[in-house]
Amino acid sequence: MRRKPDLIWILVLIFTLGVVTTGYTQSYLERSESPITQFPATE
Repeated sequence: MRRKPDLIWILVLIFTLGVVTTGYTQSYLERSESPITQFPATE
């Protein structure tokens, strides 16, 4: 019966990483909606 708590902790860890990754991705996409004007094209 020792395996079940380990499995629960692994699922909690995966869920937490998914939530953190989703939040970071959403904030990154919201920031990158504006056009990037930092690096002008030079020829």
